[in-house]
Amino acid sequence: MRRGPIHDDDHHHDAAVARKGRVVTPTGGWPELIRCTTTTPPPSRLPPILLDELIEEILLRIPARSLVRLRDRICSSWRTLISSSQFAKQHLRRSTTVDPTLTHPLIAYFSIGYAYPTIGVFSVPSPVENPPHEPTKVVPYKGRRPRSIIDSCNGLLCLYNVERDDEGLHHGAMLWNPCIGSTSQPVEIGGPFSVSGFGYDHVNDKYKLFGRVYKKSGEYVSRIITFGPNITWRTIEDFSCSMPSPHGTFSLVSSVGIFVNGTGTLNWIFHDCFRYVVVRSLDLVKETYNQFPLPDRDLDDDCFMSPLLCILRGCLAACYENKRTHWTVWLMKEYGVPQSWTKLVVIPHHPLLVNPSAGFPLQPIYIFKNNVLLAKAPNHKFVLLNLNDGSIDFPNIDSSNDGMPKLHPLSKGLTSRTFRLYHESLVSPSHLGLQSCSSEMRLVKPSL
Repeated sequence: MRRGPIHDDDHHHDAAVARKGRVVTPTGGWPELIRCTTTTPPPSRLPPILLDELIEEILLRIPARSLVRLRDRICSSWRTLISSSQFAKQHLRRSTTVDPTLTHPLIAYFSIGYAYPTIGVFSVPSPVENPPHEPTKVVPYKGRRPRSIIDSCNGLLCLYNVERDDEGLHHGAMLWNPCIGSTSQPVEIGGPFSVSGFGYDHVNDKYKLFGRVYKKSGEYVSRIITFGPNITWRTIEDFSCSMPSPHGTFSLVSSVGIFVNGTGTLNWIFHDCFRYVVVRSLDLVKETYNQFPLPDRDLDDDCFMSPLLCILRGCLAACYENKRTHWTVWLMKEYGVPQSWTKLVVIPHHPLLVNPSAGFPLQPIYIFKNNVLLAKAPNHKFVLLNLNDGSIDFPNIDSSNDGMPKLHPLSKGLTSRTFRLYHESLVSPSHLGLQSCSSEMRLVKPSL
């Protein structure tokens, strides 16, 4: 596959950045905002209030990671602006509706085979942008204890951990934004989750964690935890892992719900012997359930492998294994409307990708504007699929310093790890009224 720059990356770095008194031309790849002048502009110039608004508009056009780098190099008024909740919301809104290049896609992963207190993170565009001989480096973050990642939303990763003391086991959750280096204090969640999901209630401006909690009494209860100054728990109708189908019983496929931004919904796949498949959704705004069908299979298709849900181009997507010869990726163009399922691409099986014993199809992760798809293949490897010419490539990812020495390198396989895609943002747990704890997750600096 031909390598080259990806259009989704930070190309706004070449824009001039305004500050009071003059405009500074960027050097070194990102704007160098060295200082702010405090000289009052002459009456003939724009009023200061208009100039401040103009500065804010320019800052809103700078990618999140560049703003974080600038934060400690600029005047206090700009630093206060960049760190504010309102600015973070405006920047997030612009990145999701106007300019996706303002937020950088990354993958975070944790070990499920060994209890390591580290989480590895690497850039999604880097494997395509880097020269073939230059690997994408995994950046490790270390916590006080092993944690898993429930999911991500708007740059926030929801982490789960369990601790033991004289009183027994304690199950907790916390929010972490790796981009700005901020975490919240852990919150007690009442027990282990058999089903979970994390998302954003856009109507009430609340981040919510859903969990089907196993209680000490042996019963299950479904709860929604709302993050805020006063964290609230609300018990809702129980989320059953099975439900009646026209030909028997629908069973849950994956325990973690897929969040669809802009809809406020978490989504799970249920199947009836993999023949009849439906999506069950939880509306985080109304806190009620709904369901709708996936695209119909061909009646003569004897492949009973369950499809997988994901998000592609901002839409709910599903990937089917078809007739053991190809994978079909569908997009739901209008959420909740079954008639809007649209076939995005058909990907023929490739001998370097298939694994008959794997038991799951190709798992799409991210698609670039130039139609290169990053996916997890059934052979337990990351793969880059060029949907234009059908070529494939295996990204060179260096995980040697991820703090998980007993696991195979990522270049040899993805087993014993769970991966979550997230996008950088300026949203801080403190913006939600949560008490921050910067020591919970720390970047591990490379040894000299």
